Amino acid sequence: MASLTFMDVAEVDLGKLGTAVADWGKAVASLKTLAGNAKSGLLAKSDGARWSGANATVTQGFVAKTTKEFTDAHAQAESIWKLLSDAHAELLKIQRSMKTAVDVDAPALGVKIEDVGGGAVRWFFPHVRGDTDERTQEQRDAAQALADRIAGLIAHATEIDGSVSRALGKTHGSDPHNFGHKSYSSLDDAQQERAGELAKLGTKMNEKQFAEFNALMKYNAKDSDFSTAFYKGLGGPKKTLEFYAEMSLDGTWEDDKSRLELTKELQRNMGTALASATDPDNKSHLPASWQKEFRELGNQRLELARGGPVSPYGYQVLGGLLRYGNYDARFINPIAEHIVQTHHNDPNRFMSNKPLTAGDLDYGFNPSGKTGAGYDPLTSVMEALGHSPDAAKKFFSDESPTVYNEDGSVNKDKTLDYNYFDELTKKNFEWPPDSLQPVGSGSDEKVTNGGPDALGHALEAATTGHAWDAANPVLRRDEDTIAIMERVIEVYGADSDAQPRDVMKDSLGRMGAAYIDDLNYSTMNFGGWGDDLGRAALFANSSDGSVRTDFGEVASRNFMMVAAGDEEGYKALSSAQQVFTASGLAAFEGDRGSGTTFAENSAKVHGILDESRSHYIREEFKGTEEEKNLLKEQQGEWRKFGVGAGVAGVVGSALVVGPAAGVVVATAVPLLMETGGEAVNTAYGNHTLQYLKDNEFKNDPDALRAVQDHELFAEAAAVNPVRTYADAVGMDLEETNDLAKEIESSYRMGKLIVSDAEKVT
Repeated sequence: MASLTFMDVAEVDLGKLGTAVADWGKAVASLKTLAGNAKSGLLAKSDGARWSGANATVTQGFVAKTTKEFTDAHAQAESIWKLLSDAHAELLKIQRSMKTAVDVDAPALGVKIEDVGGGAVRWFFPHVRGDTDERTQEQRDAAQALADRIAGLIAHATEIDGSVSRALGKTHGSDPHNFGHKSYSSLDDAQQERAGELAKLGTKMNEKQFAEFNALMKYNAKDSDFSTAFYKGLGGPKKTLEFYAEMSLDGTWEDDKSRLELTKELQRNMGTALASATDPDNKSHLPASWQKEFRELGNQRLELARGGPVSPYGYQVLGGLLRYGNYDARFINPIAEHIVQTHHNDPNRFMSNKPLTAGDLDYGFNPSGKTGAGYDPLTSVMEALGHSPDAAKKFFSDESPTVYNEDGSVNKDKTLDYNYFDELTKKNFEWPPDSLQPVGSGSDEKVTNGGPDALGHALEAATTGHAWDAANPVLRRDEDTIAIMERVIEVYGADSDAQPRDVMKDSLGRMGAAYIDDLNYSTMNFGGWGDDLGRAALFANSSDGSVRTDFGEVASRNFMMVAAGDEEGYKALSSAQQVFTASGLAAFEGDRGSGTTFAENSAKVHGILDESRSHYIREEFKGTEEEKNLLKEQQGEWRKFGVGAGVAGVVGSALVVGPAAGVVVATAVPLLMETGGEAVNTAYGNHTLQYLKDNEFKNDPDALRAVQDHELFAEAAAVNPVRTYADAVGMDLEETNDLAKEIESSYRMGKLIVSDAEKVT
C-alpha cells in the first residue's frame, strides 16, 4: 500500500470518519436487538413447534440459519465499529500532533514545511527582507528533527490505514451473501494478528513484508495488550530467542545494507515490546515464568538452522533484545545478576563461541553495532540497564544480591561475597573483547571498549533517574541515586587506582552535569569554611527540590579533573556550570552579597574544569611527531564558539558561551531556584564546531596555541554570566572592576588546584 502524504494526514476531514463510527455504533445496537429478537422469538418458536415431514425439516433449518445470520451480522458490525472507532481515535491524535508541529513548532523555528509526496516532507527557511539567510547548524538540525517527527506521524497514519483496510477485508470476507467472517475486538487485535502472520514467515519475509512488520511493531511496541499477545504468539521464551536469532543473523549476513537497516529496526522494536510485555504493572503482561525460563536458557546453547559453526548461548541472543526498552527491575535484574555471576565465575564463557573471522564485523545479535558486537551478554545487559533507570538504581545499590546456580535457579544456601558496583568498577576488571575484530590486531583496547562504555551508560541511568540517551531527560534524584553517585566520584577520582577508560568519560561528564549543584556545593568548603561562608543558604533551593549533598571538596575536584579532561566530558560539565552559574545569579539578582560569593565559587569550579581540559590537551601533544594527529574527538573549536541566549528564559538575561552554545547530547542540569518541586531540565542542541579538524600534530608551539585558544574562550565562559549579573543589579564601573578581580582570582585558584595536582602526580 502506498504511503499517505503530508496533505492526506494534515487536511483529511476526520469528522466524516467520526460520523461513520457513530452510524456503525447505532447499527450495532439495532442488530443486537434484532439478533436477540430472532433468537428469543423466531428460533424459539421454530424449535418449539411440533412439525413433521420434509417441509418441517427444511423450514427449521432455514430458520436456524437465518437466526445465525442475524447474530453474525451483529458480530461483523461490532467488529467494523471497533476497528473504525480505534482508527478514528488514533488518527485524531496524529492529526493534532501534526497541527502542533506545523502551526506552533515550525513558526517558532522560523521554518516552513513542504509536502514532497511519498510520506516525506522538506523544510526550508523562507527569506525575510533584510535577513542574511545564515543559519547555524543547530537551527538546521532542529528543522530536520521537526521534519523527521512529521514524517514519523505520516508513517504511523499509513500503518493505521493499512491495518484497518486489511482487517475490514477479513471481516467482510469474500462472500457478499454470507455474514460470519473474521471478528476483531479492537484494532490492536487485528494488528497483533498480522504481526504474528508475518513473524511466521521469519527470514522468508521480503523487504515489503519486513517493513510492514516493523511498522506494526514500532507503533504498538509500548502497548502491553499488543506486545503481550505478540510474544505469546511466538510460542514462548525459546521460540522468541530462536526467531530473533535467525532474523538477526540473516539481517547481518554479508553486505545487504537495506536488510541490515530493517534488522536494526527489528531489534529496537522487539526490545521495546519485550519491555512492555514483561512489566508486571501493566494490565496485560507475560507470566513470571518467562523470566525464569530466560535464565534457564541463558547458559544453554541454542540449535539454530543457521547459527554458524557454533550455536549461540541463550544470553547472547537475549542480550540483543535487552539493549532497547525500559525494563522493570523485577524482570531484568535477576537476569543481570545471573549474567554478572556467570562472568565472575568464567570470564571467557561467552567469548569462546563467537565467529573467528573478521570478514563480517556486524554479523551477530546486535545489528545496531553500538557498544559491542553482541556476543557478550554482560555488555548487553549493562546497555539494558542504561535504558532502565529504576532497575539500574536497584542493581547498583543492592547490598544483598541473590545467588544463582549455573542453570539460572536460585541458590538459597549461598551468599555472594561481592556487590555488583564494586565488581564492575574494580581495577583491571576483565572486560570481554565483544568484537569480531581479532585480539592482537593492534586495537586490543578498542575491542574491549564496548563493556566500559555500556557500564558508563548504566551508571548514568542509576545516578540521574533517566535513560542515558533520553531525548528529553528529566532528573529524578533520590537517596539511592545520590549514594551511587558518591561511589562513582570516589572510584573515578584523579587519586583513584581504578581509572576509567576514555570511552566512559562522556558518561562521567553527564553524571557530573546532573550533580553540578552538589559539585559546586562541595567545592565551596575550602578548609572546611563552607558553612561559615553561608554555603547552606546559597544552595538551599534546587529546581528538582533535592537537598544538597557534600561529596567532599577533594573528592569532587578529583572527579572533575578526570571527567573534564575528556572533550565530551568537558563539554557536558562546562556547559552545566555555565547554566548553573547563570541560574544562581538570576536567583540572587536582589542580593549582591550572595550573588558575589556564589559567582566567586562558580569561577573556581570553572577554573578546575578548564585547567583539567588544558592538562589533557597538553598530554596529547607529548612525544614525537610519529603520525600523531590531534583527533577531532579529542579537541573542539574553542575559539569560534558563539554566544547563545539564556536557557529557556529561566536564567534571565544571562548569556552562555563556549560549549554551552551547543552540546552534542541533551543534558539535564539542575538549576538554582525553586520550581514547585518539579524538575527543570536544560536540553542542549547537537551543534559543535571544531577548531582542529584534520589539524595534524607538528610541534610544541601548536600545542601551546591549542591550549591558549581553549583558555581564551574558557575564561569568557566563566566571566560572561557574571558581567551580565553586574549589569542587571546596576553595579557601577568601580564595583564591576572589583568583582572582576575577585572572579579572576577565584578562577585562577581553581586552575592552580589542578596544576598543583599535576605536579604531585
